[in-house]
Amino acid sequence: MAGKMTPNNVTVSLLLRQAIYYHLDNCAYESALFFAERLYAHDQSFCDAAYLLAYTHLRLGDARTAYQISRGPGYRGTHLGSCYVFAQACLELERFRDGITGLENGRKQWSKADNLGRHTSFTRMPYPDAAAFSCLLGRLYRAYDDKKKAIPCFEEALRRNPFMWEAFTSLCDMGVSVRVPNVFKASDGLARNLEHGLNATPILAWIAGPSPQPPEPLQQKKTGQQQNRQPSDPFGPYGTSQESASHPDSENGFVSKMYLSQSGITSGRPTGKVSFEETDTQSASAPTAHNSQVGRVGHQAEPPQAPPRRTRAAQTADPALTDAPPKIGHRLGTRRKDKAQESATDHADSGAKTSTVSSSTTERKRTAAGHPVQTRSMNSDEPRRSARLNVVSRSTATKTSSTAATRELRKARPPISRFARPGSSGANVGRVISGNRKPPQEDNGMDIDHAEGPRAKEPPVVQAAPPPPPAPKPAESESVKAVEEALKTIFDLLKKLASGYSLSSEFQCQEAVAAYMSLPRSHQDTPWVLAQMGRTQYEQANYAEAEKYFKRLRVIAPTRLEDMEVYSTVLWHLKKETELSFLAHEMIDSVWDSPQAWCALGNAWSLAYDHEQALRCFKRATQLDPKFAYAYTLQGHEHVENEEYDKALTAYRHAIAADKRHYNAYYGIGRVYEKLGNYDKALSHYHAASVIHPTHAVLICCMGSVLHKQKQIKEALRYFTRAAELAPRAPDVRLKKARALLQMGQTKAAQTELMILKDLAPDRAQVHFLLGKLSKTLHDKKSAVRHFTIALSLDPKASLQIKEAIESLEDDEGPDDSMMQ
Repeated sequence: MAGKMTPNNVTVSLLLRQAIYYHLDNCAYESALFFAERLYAHDQSFCDAAYLLAYTHLRLGDARTAYQISRGPGYRGTHLGSCYVFAQACLELERFRDGITGLENGRKQWSKADNLGRHTSFTRMPYPDAAAFSCLLGRLYRAYDDKKKAIPCFEEALRRNPFMWEAFTSLCDMGVSVRVPNVFKASDGLARNLEHGLNATPILAWIAGPSPQPPEPLQQKKTGQQQNRQPSDPFGPYGTSQESASHPDSENGFVSKMYLSQSGITSGRPTGKVSFEETDTQSASAPTAHNSQVGRVGHQAEPPQAPPRRTRAAQTADPALTDAPPKIGHRLGTRRKDKAQESATDHADSGAKTSTVSSSTTERKRTAAGHPVQTRSMNSDEPRRSARLNVVSRSTATKTSSTAATRELRKARPPISRFARPGSSGANVGRVISGNRKPPQEDNGMDIDHAEGPRAKEPPVVQAAPPPPPAPKPAESESVKAVEEALKTIFDLLKKLASGYSLSSEFQCQEAVAAYMSLPRSHQDTPWVLAQMGRTQYEQANYAEAEKYFKRLRVIAPTRLEDMEVYSTVLWHLKKETELSFLAHEMIDSVWDSPQAWCALGNAWSLAYDHEQALRCFKRATQLDPKFAYAYTLQGHEHVENEEYDKALTAYRHAIAADKRHYNAYYGIGRVYEKLGNYDKALSHYHAASVIHPTHAVLICCMGSVLHKQKQIKEALRYFTRAAELAPRAPDVRLKKARALLQMGQTKAAQTELMILKDLAPDRAQVHFLLGKLSKTLHDKKSAVRHFTIALSLDPKASLQIKEAIESLEDDEGPDDSMMQ
């Protein structure tokens, strides 16, 4: 709107912003978008108008509109919220360079923001902090294929907030070796920051049990209810409505400044709860001058002033004797009640010794409502109100030393904060009630605390008495200790989870399994941990064990889609066609537009040897998610089965473009080159895959096979031995190792391997064929004929080769490995 904004327009904008946040917090995004448009139409110059409109569009999945609205302030980095929304939209729209530029332009604003410990049930932060910005910047750099700049961003996010789990997993997925104990460790600063976001009262109640509270006056309850109903902006710079309601005189000049300073100090803590440390500090430093102005509220005309104080007893009147009820949140124990009783008794005893006040002075006195004070009988047994509050004889200063010392100890206790109790002001309360509106500056001629004035007139003996030691403050220490213990428990759990994930990302599968098994049973049965355990067993080619974890995962989380493509591959390796078909159709029926479901269906068609249908399913998966690397790899495998090697190479390269650490794609390219006879390229791609996954037995065995075909038998035997150590129950690996040992003439070692193979795979024709060759070399013709006969019965298709081997028993030829090609 043109012209200068009026306060009414500002209030309208604040109320609209409240409505938007209300609907965002309750996931009512359509209503939030409606009010965001109203706010943007009402005042486009409002600080959060463009940000909230773009943010609601982003929540609704409309990244293009969010990008368009937040592009101005987001690209320049002038508004934190718009900058973050703009970067999120750029990440989704794959405009990575624009998002990086916007975040870098606004680095000076968000680099010092820290919201850790400020998100509670009482408060919320409207803008992200430096940890969230750093993590988002790292994601943009990673998508932009700038690994060197992405790693420092994720490290900075973890340094600022160790609970930034996405930053940790991103570092592990990029192959960075992370020192888990250095990331998830507690510190004093972290514990104190998190303690500020917690409510100390429930923690102390949990530790020490409930404590008795004094009854709350009915008048105070009504006042608190009226104050709590006052509307305010919870996202404003000065706290919540409870803070503003507790300061009815905050619009006065001096008091407003003091209230703003106090709000700045206590910002970020839950309102309505005052810690022991804040109570003592504020009560010792709060001024008393503003209390005399409380009586001005609601009066049109100022009545005549009351006569000046005659004795110092009026100055030392205890606040507990006034009519103002205690402020909610301050605990007034039995000492306060005893003190009130003693003060009332002392003043009642000294009422008979005070001097009388003139009748004109009595008529001039008025109540808080402005009415004249009713005249009392001087001979009445009840002590006058003025005698109890203001008019105390000077002879009270000459009481015994014990009485003076007792009063001095009572005065040494810090008074209750006057910011928290605007209705009670110690010595000035009597003047307010009696109708005196005289400013406090005219009283003594100097701006000092009235509670400190009478101490100069005390006897030397009383002044020399040392003040009692301050009361212990167990609230902060106990709450911080509770937070530290909780942090230790959480970080111990996170260390185990992070260690397992880090080890599995480095393909140290056995160590990762041990880390996951060290978790409590309740956490082992969670979907995420079960999925990680299943993937770890799959990477070790322990398909039966992997199936157990994925079955348990399907029972606990039957609607989970993530990692189900791995489960379908496990069933494919186990040749369980029925279970795989049921899984695929169940996922397609529930969520037909998920790439994991189409991968499962493609594996089912592949197991049924229908490669064309499998290819259609895998292509559909890549259309749904162009960054799904595993779907491209499965597509390449089907092209290899159809002997379409050029298409297979294209699919494998798409998988590498989507994920550079996807070792399955490197393995697929090596397999294609091996079939084409290009052994050098095949060996280089197998080696690239083994660098990513150094403990994969199949990859190591493939490198040995290529070397064996190149007639490098000795080098090939070294790879076969390593693969057999990693997968001791893999028949193919031991079979290739036994063949290499026979060719090198190591008959005893070959016989040992073949006997193990006979137990592992008794129905493998190749095993019995090699045993027949070995028996022929050892001149055991009877055993050789027996093994050749068993091989012939197991594989009739190889009858020609087996018959030739039987006919050549009389020859002295070496072992033949024709069946092994």
